[in-house]
This record gives sequence, structure tokens and C-alpha cells, in this order.
Amino acid sequence: MNGAQSLVATLRASGIDTCLANPGTSEMHFVAALDQSAGLRCVLGLQENVVTGMADGYWRIAGRPAATLLHCGPGLANGLANLHNARRAHSGIVNIVGDQATWHRPHDPPLTADTEGLARTVSGWVKTSMTAADVGRDAAAAVQAARSAGGQIATLILPSDASWDDGGVVAQPLAPSPGLPPDALAIDTAAKALRSGAPTLLLLAGQAVRAHGQQLAWRIAHATGAHLTADYLAPCVERGRGRLQLERVPYSTDLAIERLARFRHIVLVGAKAPVGFFAYPGKPSTQFPADAQLHVLARPDQDAIAALRALAEALHAPEAAMPDPGPRPQAASGAPTPEKLAQTVAALMPDDAIVSDESVSYGRGFYQHTHAAPPHDWLHLVGGAIGAGLPVATGAAIAAGGRRRVISLQADGSAMYTLQSLWTQAREGLPCTTVLLNNRKYAILQGEYRGVGATPGPTALRMLDLGSPDLDWVRLAEGMGVEAARATTMEQCADLMSRSFGRTGPFLIDLAV
Repeated sequence: MNGAQSLVATLRASGIDTCLANPGTSEMHFVAALDQSAGLRCVLGLQENVVTGMADGYWRIAGRPAATLLHCGPGLANGLANLHNARRAHSGIVNIVGDQATWHRPHDPPLTADTEGLARTVSGWVKTSMTAADVGRDAAAAVQAARSAGGQIATLILPSDASWDDGGVVAQPLAPSPGLPPDALAIDTAAKALRSGAPTLLLLAGQAVRAHGQQLAWRIAHATGAHLTADYLAPCVERGRGRLQLERVPYSTDLAIERLARFRHIVLVGAKAPVGFFAYPGKPSTQFPADAQLHVLARPDQDAIAALRALAEALHAPEAAMPDPGPRPQAASGAPTPEKLAQTVAALMPDDAIVSDESVSYGRGFYQHTHAAPPHDWLHLVGGAIGAGLPVATGAAIAAGGRRRVISLQADGSAMYTLQSLWTQAREGLPCTTVLLNNRKYAILQGEYRGVGATPGPTALRMLDLGSPDLDWVRLAEGMGVEAARATTMEQCADLMSRSFGRTGPFLIDLAV
């Protein structure tokens, strides 16, 4: 058995059943070993940032890591933007990165890079296997690390000789480190704040915005009068009928400061204290009041469900029925607007859908119009590195085994970063509906210009414009093997959306907004 064969067998034994790949020469023995092992689904991405984004989306839905296969340091570098997003989302991923043979590397061949250095910028665990005998053991440790600390990125670097040499040994799976239990003092401190009668906010993220966490948080809020809000950067929020009508902390620093101004206590449950995405002249970095007291009930690497349960018990909070969101919206008509699109998505989406939201500036008000939709999961861009929406949607569809419709609400500018995702959706026959929000501009950057007090001139405005020539999204999608059509009204959009939901494969709606 060579090192590559021991790697594949160890990954399978450790529960990895999906490999998302963009391989090169250094990884050929790993690719060959995949042919010799049943039970590992291999999915090709045409660029590494597609591969790493798919792995992020896979974790958010499956709750277990996929493996990626990346080609040397430059291939890893191509995937860093979506690994940055995945790190912010606490997504568990096992990166397998090929590298130069140990005896060839000292000659400084062209693809030589500081692969470990690149990996450490996004990884919680990094290791280079130096011999074939090390590979199985290191692979088991990588999977263990990816599944620990609430989910993290583990990067295993595999020199080609460690892959092709004989001497590989299959390692036994290693149990992940258990989640850190809630802290008794933190629970007592939060309970005192909630009993104080002062305006108190529970800021929720991670498992706290999944269905079970919401039920526990609602018990606490119902018993104490506390307010509940989701972190703007929550990776996956379970939403729709039967879930809470949560809103997020606004993106805008001014709106966030206004929203949080009344709270004297803020209890953080899997969330960080709210800060602005960027600095703006004359505005604070933090969005909460200077005199508010922050209380950490659970860090992202702690068990938020156990912490909420313990807090509910400390407060003797009884069970409480989830509030009714009201009637389901009707599909909208007329010219497209953000509100009408949100209503139409809520009106038409099938049960248990997944929404991958990279609508950027267009979609900041989507939540208030979609509370009465059927139960669904809503995936957010967490790290701010655009180009995540389409790969995350693709990985989520793979994780769901093709049984759940995935709806991408996708800005046009950021879609161009990882357009190749559509090809993978077509090849794998994934049930993905992309609503491409085509305004032919980087609208968010026009808003940021105003935010920092700059005055754009003709040259600056040309850098924010996606016209001249216009991007033809129908032809771009069809060139990737995805059927597509253009919509200029909400009636057309609703018709195309409904038809796409009855398909087994992908479809793109080029919505002029």
C-alpha cells in the first residue's frame, strides 16, 4: 500500500465520503487511489476557490467535513478567499494539498511555495506528511481537527513521494475533541442580567440560530422580556414557519448603532460583539453602546445549546410556543424590487429549501418578507470575501444529496468571481436555482464611497460599472451547461422560478433589477 492509498482508506474510515477536487500532477497518485476505493464521491471544481467554497457549503448543511484536493501552494492560494469565509463560518474542512517531492523541493522548481505558511492563514491545524508511513496517521488527525472546536479548517500537505512511496498504513479514526461545556459563572452572570429588568439583548449565532437553539432562546426571551437578534454573520439560520422571526444586526454602522442603542446588557451566544465591517471617518468601530455590559454565555467553540438550556433552567423559563409568522406571502407582480423578490421567494419556495444569499446590498431587507415561508435554511456570506454564493450553494446541494432545492440569491458582480460553479452544478445534475440579480454594477461599492466620504468621479464610477460590454448571463450560464432565461418583471421571475423548482437539475434566472 502506498501513501495515497492509505490516505483514501483513512479518510473513508474517519467518515469522509466526499472529495471536492481540482487536482494537478502532484496529486495523481491520490486520484488513482480514489479509483481503487468505493464510497468516496469525487466532485470536480474548475477553480480552487469553487472547490473551497463548495466545502464550506457542504459543512453548513451536512455538519461533517468534506475533503478538498488542491494543487500545491498556488492552488491553495487560489482557494484562500473562500477558505477565509469558511474559517469565519467555523466550517470544518480537510484540505489535502499536494506538494513537491521532498527530494525535489530543494531544487526550487517553479511551483514551490511556502505552502505551510499559506495554509496557516486560514487553518486551525496544519501538517506536512514527510513519509508514506506518516500519511494515514496524519490524515486521521486532520479529520479529528476539522471536527473539533466547533468546526475548523485542517490542512494536510502531501509531498508527491509520500503519496507514491510504499509503506502506507491505514489509521483508525480519532474522536473529535468534545465541545467545551458551558461555564457556570457565565450562566449565573447572564441570568442576573436578564433578571435585572434593564433592556437586554441575546445576540445569537452558530447553533443558537438553528431550530433547537431558537426554541431555548425563545423560552428565555418569553420569560424575561429579553430581545433576540441574530448576528449579521451567522453562517446558517434555520428560518420560516415554526422558527423565530429573527432579524439580524444591520450591516450599516449607523443603523446597527441605532438598533442596539437601547440595550444595557448584551448576552453573546456563539456570537462576537458587533463591530462594523469597515472603519468610517468620525464613526466608532463598535456598534453597541459604550455603557452596555457584554456577557459571553458561549463562545463559538463552546456548546451553545447546553449553555442556553442551562440558562433557561436557571431562570425557570417554561416552554413557550413559537410565535406565528402570519400568512404566507403571495408572489409579487410588476417591476422587480428587493421586497417583491423576497415575497416571491417566500411564496414559491418548496419545503426544506436552502437559500444561499450573496445578494450583497440588494438583499439586506429580505428577512422581514420571508418569515412566513416554509421551513428552510438561509446561508450567509460570513467572511466578506465575495465569490462565495455559487460555490456554497453547490456544496450545500451536494451535502443534501440532491433532495433539497437550493436557491441562490446572487449579485452579478460577485457571481463572476466563481462562475465555474455553474458547470459543476450541471455536471452533477444538482437542484440549484440561481436568481442572478443583474444591476450591471458593484452597487455596494457605490454605497461605500458615500460611507467613507469620498466623491467618485468618472474614472472611479467606471471602476464600479459592469456595462460596456454588458455581461450576457443567459449565454454565460448556457456555456456552462445550465439552462437559463431572462426576466424583467416579477411575473416572469415567478413563472421561471416555479418551473425551475420542478426540475431535477440547475436553472439560472437573469433578473434585471
